[in-house]
Amino acid sequence: MDAMNETALDEPQLRSGFLRGLSGKLLLLTILFVMIAEILIFVPSVANMRLRWMQDRLNTAAAAAVVVDGLQNMQLSGPVREDTLMATGTKAIALRRAEESRLIAATEMPPEVDAKFDVANTGAAGAIRDAFDTLLFGGDRTIRFYGPIGESDTLIELVMDERSLRKAMLVYARSVFLVSIGISLFTATLIFLVINRVMIAPIRRMTASMRDFAADPADPRRVMDPLPGHDELAMAGRHLAAMQTQLQKTLKQQKNLADLGLAVSKINHDMRNILSSAQLLSDRLADVDDPVVKRFAPTLLRTIDRAVGYTSEVLEYGRTTEPEPRRRFIALRPVVEDVGDVLAIDPKSGIGFVIAVPDDLEVDADGEQLFRVVHNICRNAVQALMNENDPGNPARNVTVSAMRTGSVVSITVDDTGPGMPRKARENLFAAFRGSARSGGTGLGLAIARELVLAHGGTIALVEKATPGTLFRIELPDRPVPLDAFRTQGRT
Repeated sequence: MDAMNETALDEPQLRSGFLRGLSGKLLLLTILFVMIAEILIFVPSVANMRLRWMQDRLNTAAAAAVVVDGLQNMQLSGPVREDTLMATGTKAIALRRAEESRLIAATEMPPEVDAKFDVANTGAAGAIRDAFDTLLFGGDRTIRFYGPIGESDTLIELVMDERSLRKAMLVYARSVFLVSIGISLFTATLIFLVINRVMIAPIRRMTASMRDFAADPADPRRVMDPLPGHDELAMAGRHLAAMQTQLQKTLKQQKNLADLGLAVSKINHDMRNILSSAQLLSDRLADVDDPVVKRFAPTLLRTIDRAVGYTSEVLEYGRTTEPEPRRRFIALRPVVEDVGDVLAIDPKSGIGFVIAVPDDLEVDADGEQLFRVVHNICRNAVQALMNENDPGNPARNVTVSAMRTGSVVSITVDDTGPGMPRKARENLFAAFRGSARSGGTGLGLAIARELVLAHGGTIALVEKATPGTLFRIELPDRPVPLDAFRTQGRT
């Protein structure tokens, strides 16, 4: 319910604005990155534009200067001089050679020149620096720049106001900016449309599937139908669909477990009353003076006592309320003998129950829980042997053996049956999935594992060369506290 409320709260936020969504962010980032690229292109281009502009002025002035220079010792008239200067937009034009320098045309010379530039010998860094100096601080200065005429050694030199140069550079910068905006919008739109179709749409589809699945996980129609393909999004869609399918199976199993617990809780009260009546009748059997009755009465009483506890076994597992083990050192062989009595194997079945446990072997465990562990495993082994239809297997035995190594007791339950199926091995100790026989629940091994882990031990299926199934249980002794050890030493 909380997940559904959280989804409902998040949905308006996702739809509150285009720019908050992934599509809007992608569009803005594309425009930003294209603009950054255009800026990186603009920096050297505006520097080159400035040099080209100055070079064009030098070429125009050089054409006029060469003609005038051919008329030796001839002074230009006022109108011709003004036309020459107006054509180049300069205040003065001069030619310089190694042996002489000649002023071709000039108006009133400024008292000083603010900056001078060598157009032909300016490096890239210097050109960029000079260009931004003109854009940011130029306009009211008088500059002088010069360069060679063609391949000759003659230099043409111009003196002019920087205002016209800066104006041309601003016009160029505005044009580049407008073109950059157009390229950015066009590129961003194309990228947005492509990525929105290739990426954003599948992501939205998966998001919608997750939202719908969270609203009703039990509905099989809400499982996502993955799109074909081999890219990352297609793989993510397939993994999401597989996860949703597996989650539905898990939820179904959990529901079955809850229903099973509910059913057991309903019959638990009546079953206890029935078993209590049987217990009272069994108590009277102990007073019957019959050797056979006296022999089986204790076993019958213990079986009924355990049945009273077993009525809530499945319910307790579903609620994970197994009590903490009440551990003490107990003899292991009587526990295994009780297991054999409760199994009540029919002698006509040909199944033998072999106990290979030393009489003096003790284990630090809860006797009742240890009985349940061994009983669950032995019961599965007996059922596997009873269901076996192999006439070539004369030795049908279930053998329980044990040994102590240091502070660890190892208990093995070995049968000569057909072995566990592959599916049961893959889902070993998993409730409702690890059953080795048709119609089983798999709770026996699951409960056994839970009880063994509560004792700090381990339980495992051991591979063996001969047919059958072998489980090994290892239970360590509890560590002795130092205070208890010192108290025992003083006594």
